[in-house]
Amino acid sequence: MNKLETINALDLLYNPLEQVEYIIQDILPTGLHLFCGASKIGKSWLMLKMCLQVSKGEEIWGLKTKESEVLYLCLEDTFARIQSRLFKLTDEANEKLNFTISTNKISNGLVMQLEEYIKQKPNTRLIVIDTLQKIRNQSADSSYASDYGDISIMKNLADKYKIAIVLVHHIRKQNDNDIFNRVSGTTGIMGSSDTTFILEKKSREDNTAKLYMTGRDVEYQEFTLKFENCNWELVERQKQEDIQKQKVPSVIYKVIDFMQDKEEWKGTATELLQELAETEVAPNVITKVLNEYHTTELKDNSILYSVNRNNKNRQIILTNEKLVTASKNFYENVTVDFKFL
Repeated sequence: MNKLETINALDLLYNPLEQVEYIIQDILPTGLHLFCGASKIGKSWLMLKMCLQVSKGEEIWGLKTKESEVLYLCLEDTFARIQSRLFKLTDEANEKLNFTISTNKISNGLVMQLEEYIKQKPNTRLIVIDTLQKIRNQSADSSYASDYGDISIMKNLADKYKIAIVLVHHIRKQNDNDIFNRVSGTTGIMGSSDTTFILEKKSREDNTAKLYMTGRDVEYQEFTLKFENCNWELVERQKQEDIQKQKVPSVIYKVIDFMQDKEEWKGTATELLQELAETEVAPNVITKVLNEYHTTELKDNSILYSVNRNNKNRQIILTNEKLVTASKNFYENVTVDFKFL
């Protein structure tokens, strides 16, 4: 039996380790990734564009790419169809981007084929497999163990050679509040991948779509994309911080503005709403949201929130920490100067 490979906390804390490398800045590190979407939504167009940009070392959606060899397994296409897409997407290409339309299955030599290819082209940093279903055996076994096992094999390959492997996959049609629960198959598929992307349209006729992404080495992000001239163009990119701010009730920002010129304010919830000229928020709601956001938005803006309870009512106390500190420093300096007079 092999010994466990361990590392102690001291070494982790003080010794530099090799950091994850990004093939596409901020969104595609080395590792195993799922790219999911409904059938015929335009996944292959986006994958081809991504492969082209990486092979040329050119930006995609304003994000830098690491120029490298790329292999695109177009397992549902013909070379003629790939050529037709290339004609529409670019006037320039190079030998760093290679295609194949046929491979073995995961259980029947695919890993050996890819390893042989990587040995021949050691500068390969990105492999796209379109689609995952084409490299899996047709089987009645749709268990978590089967899904996790197949994806883990591909992840081990990505980790071994420090490359990014993207598996194009489908989503289920039924709705779910969590978009990532719609990945086809068991949770073993998403659970064994490093990053999951989901491309979704509101309707098939739309030319705009949302690209959602979450992963181990990337922060949650949402991209709004528009499909024009066979190309997915960026409309808007939102990071997790941006999305969280959109969920903050507007009354919180009213409170922050209200406190900009005040060291402290005390009063009831009703009195605060009157000061804010806020008529659409109930007193119990303002108390709730102040408590909910006192460690995030309020604290980030140097506003401290506390409550003083007595027999009659609950008194809200708001303090502008910056102004209090500035005032304290001013009086300390005045006192020092006075002593020297």
